[in-house]
Amino acid sequence: MSSAAIIDEILHLPPAGQAEVIQFALRLARERALAPDELARLAQRMVDSDDLAEVEKLKSAIMSGFYGGAAHA
Repeated sequence: MSSAAIIDEILHLPPAGQAEVIQFALRLARERALAPDELARLAQRMVDSDDLAEVEKLKSAIMSGFYGGAAHA
């Protein structure tokens, strides 16, 4: 099943089902490690930015994207 088909199915869910999907997607985004190309794009955005708040946000995203959301100690 393609991502477009999945999105179409989500659009046809009742609001409670859509809320479940959103919660799952947010949890997945917090927990998964990013692919090397995703990390490289974030790092480039960080280097190119003149906004200190954005730099800190990107730095945090890179750290959690590198290690994933789970504790690795």
